[in-house]
Amino acid sequence: MTVSTSKDLAPYNIRVNAISPALIGPGFMWDRQNEMHAASGSPYYATNPEAVAKAKVDGVPLKRLGSITEVVQSVAFLLSDQSSYTTGTNLVVDGGMSSGLKC
Repeated sequence: MTVSTSKDLAPYNIRVNAISPALIGPGFMWDRQNEMHAASGSPYYATNPEAVAKAKVDGVPLKRLGSITEVVQSVAFLLSDQSSYTTGTNLVVDGGMSSGLKC
């Protein structure tokens, strides 16, 4: 959707981009997600929320959670003149998880 919309609006000098954050915390949503995963009975998650959280963070190449501030700074960049030639892209804010880096 981002790409097709950006192509439609580019002639009007309107840029369309997306942000895809992952593992942002700490906070209520981070804690609640780990509690729900631990209680799910899934063989992919530990039954202890703290162990679930640790396993997730251990899977991030930067070995930490992202912050809300880091996501906001990424949005601010896309809204700024510094990204005036950027359209139709998805900015992934995930500490390297989607890059294929192995931990």
